[in-house]
Amino acid sequence: INRFRSERMKGILETVFTAVLELLAAENYVNLDHYFVDGTKIEANANRYTFVWGKAIGKHKARLQQKVQTLFAAIEENEKQEEREHTGQDLPELGETSSLTSEKLESAVQQLETRLQKQPKDKPLKKTVRMLRKDLLPRLKKYETQQEILGSRNSYSKTDPDATFMRMKEDHMRNGQLKPGYNVQIGTENQFILGYSLHQRPTDTRCLKPHLEKVKAALGKMPKTVIADAGYGGEENYAYLENEQLEALVKYSTYHKENTKKWQQDISKLDNWQYDEKEDTWTCVAGRKLCFRYESKEETESGYEIRKRHYRSKSCESCPLKDACTKAKGDREIS
Repeated sequence: INRFRSERMKGILETVFTAVLELLAAENYVNLDHYFVDGTKIEANANRYTFVWGKAIGKHKARLQQKVQTLFAAIEENEKQEEREHTGQDLPELGETSSLTSEKLESAVQQLETRLQKQPKDKPLKKTVRMLRKDLLPRLKKYETQQEILGSRNSYSKTDPDATFMRMKEDHMRNGQLKPGYNVQIGTENQFILGYSLHQRPTDTRCLKPHLEKVKAALGKMPKTVIADAGYGGEENYAYLENEQLEALVKYSTYHKENTKKWQQDISKLDNWQYDEKEDTWTCVAGRKLCFRYESKEETESGYEIRKRHYRSKSCESCPLKDACTKAKGDREIS
């Protein structure tokens, strides 16, 4: 059954799925009024101990590039002026460590091999060429291939390169063990599955937009109302839903906490302060004003720009409520 599904049906599964949805819509079983979306993580059928980490690759690659630069610097230092003029200045022109690629290194090694043919008794040069050709160049190519497979992810499995390591809900050891898997997003209406999508990101926040875009491409239109839990709450998703003119029932992470008595009595929370729009100032519970200082911008991985306004109190030194308001030694800052 699995071979039939994965081989013979692979090219037309989406078409069949869309055709069934069109039939349901024609019979008024679904009308895309209310679209309930949620995600679940499914463990991949891959070896959980064959992981490749993005940060580790970056460190190994940087060390290797630095080692190559040191080798070339030593070679150039030992070469005579006549030989430099004869062979050119290509080795020093390899540039900064971070810009050294396998193509550049391959070209440099070929130059050194040509030089070695003219100086076969140069043992240090022979040793360097052997190290570059047999060890450093293959490793640099391996790191580049791994980074290409990773893309914007931070990990992947060697036995299933599409799988990303993420924490699963079924954590029997309760140690937060990372396992290779996928984040599957499913949207329903009247208990019918109207859309599904597979993602390599562990958090639901970054999956909502691509999931709805796939639904739009398959059905030709967007649902009127999107209902999702707090895992999808975020400025980027709210901006997207508003831009698509969709009614969104999507909570954010602190939605329930804000309604508790403990939250409403916490003097450190910005929600319990007063904001003056004309003066552009915040007033804390103790009556101290926090004035606007500057505006910062940060860009998410998908390119969405988030703007933040930063404020600081003029003086918190003698405030009797400071210990309950902030742990900072200086004045209170908010953004």
